[in-house]
Parts: sequence; C-alpha cells; structure tokens
Amino acid sequence: MAATPIDLPDGRTIDLWVEGPPGGIPLVFHHGTPGAGLPFEPMVRAIADRGVRYVGTSRAGYGDSSRLRDRTVADVVRDTEAVLDHLGADKAYVMGWSGGGPHALACAALLPDRVLGTTALASVAPWDAEGLDFLDGMGQENIDEFDACAKGPVAHQASLDALWPAFRDVSADEIATAFGDLVDEVDRGALTGEFAAFVAASIHEGLRKSHAGWYDDDVAFIRPWGFDLSAIETPVHVWQGAHDRMVPYAHGRWLAAHIRTACVHLYQEHGHLSLAIDSFPRILDEMLSKTSVP
Repeated sequence: MAATPIDLPDGRTIDLWVEGPPGGIPLVFHHGTPGAGLPFEPMVRAIADRGVRYVGTSRAGYGDSSRLRDRTVADVVRDTEAVLDHLGADKAYVMGWSGGGPHALACAALLPDRVLGTTALASVAPWDAEGLDFLDGMGQENIDEFDACAKGPVAHQASLDALWPAFRDVSADEIATAFGDLVDEVDRGALTGEFAAFVAASIHEGLRKSHAGWYDDDVAFIRPWGFDLSAIETPVHVWQGAHDRMVPYAHGRWLAAHIRTACVHLYQEHGHLSLAIDSFPRILDEMLSKTSVP
C-alpha cells in the first residue's frame, strides 16, 4: 500500500497511511528510528478488529515526508494535529514504538483535548533523565551512534553516512545480522518471516532517499524534548522488556516512575521486538480498556 502525501500548514508534506474502519477512532502510530509509517498487516488487522483505524505517518525527513531541520520531539505534535484535522477526527489514540515513543508522549502532553490514551512501547527516556545512565545496557551500535551524535554534526553525519547504505538495502534475511549487538537471542528469534520482511521494508521506506530523518531523530533525542512529562493527564501504558538492547529496560522503569498516569507493563522475558509481536492484542486491549470514550 502506497502512502498518500498530504499538505501541512507550514508548506511541508507528510506521508500518510490509513487502514481500517472509516468511522473508527484513529490510532496514530509513531514509528521507530529509523523507519516509516508503513503498516504491518497483522497489527492493522488487530487494530481494525477492535473498531479502530490505523493511521501511520513517516516523520519529517523519512521517505517523502519533508525534512524539518533542527526539529524537537515536540514538533511532531503539529504534524499529528494536521493529520487528525485532515481526517476530520477530533480524538485519537497514540502509540509510539522505540524512537516513536517520545513522539507519542509529546502528543499526550501537548494535545490533551484530543488524545484519549497512549502507549509507549519500548520507548526511549530523556537523554538527561536524572538517575538514568542513558547508554547503559544498549548494544554497541547504539552506543557508537549516540556518542557520535553527542560529539556534533561532523561526527554524527559521518556515522550515519557509513550506516545508511547497508540499512537502506538490507533484506529480510539479513536484518537480524544487521542489528548485531542490538538484539540478543530473544529478539533475534522474533526477526523471522513476515515480521522480518516488515522491519526491512519499513527501514527501506524511511531511508530510501536519505538518512535525514534518522539524523534529526537522534539530535532530537539528546536535546530537550520540548514538553513536560508531568503535563500528561491521560493514561500512558509503558511497555518494556528486560532483553531490550536497543532501548534498555531502565528506560521503561524510568518512564514508569516519572509519568504520573503510567500503567506499567514490565517483562523480564521480552525484548524490544518480541514484546510487540507476542503481546500486541493485549497492548491494544489494555489501552482501549482504560479509556473513557466520549
């Protein structure tokens, strides 16, 4: 399914995918880093089975979505609001996986009248979070990437220049190997069949033109996010697995402790990928069951 580009109020465009019942409340999905809003059909079916509509976008700089230089995490909110206006939707759920997690949290904090409930699935915590060693427990590839980002634009650009061609063209059969130290045996076991094909396709779509979105995500994560987690008033479901080497378990624990509306789902047996694949229907049901729909 091809994306539909839509115009944004500031003159940029954004890639949009919509699937599911036309009258259903949207679930706006914020993809990981790097990636795209490309739908994964088993997840879309689970969403549609619950009468909800899948809405995916590629963040600024990914795919054909116009780049927004020097963006903060909070800048995604105006794009999300524009998408909801385009769909004629007053209310929505938001879900963010991995690098999409902070972006979903931004919507929860800054669109309190429109966001019914939020899921932060294996989400990154703030770079300067008090009491959290951001890099501790990450795979070496992420440590190297964030170290390069923190050193400045020249080192960061060189780091992603080296990574981009391999990830842009990675195949489903190669994806587990490409992730290297970022996956252990639990997540490596999840990267098979149609899910492996989806992960590769999402990365292809996001990176097919450049690594600008990836670059800008990294910078946004280590800068102030542009909103206060304490402003969130609606339920936030924080899901995290102890086998996660992309976003370590401590990030989930930190978010659970610092979001006052958090509904906590922390699992010793899961990783970054296995948690979503094995538990997605429950992830949906938990979010939907703790929401009062007007």
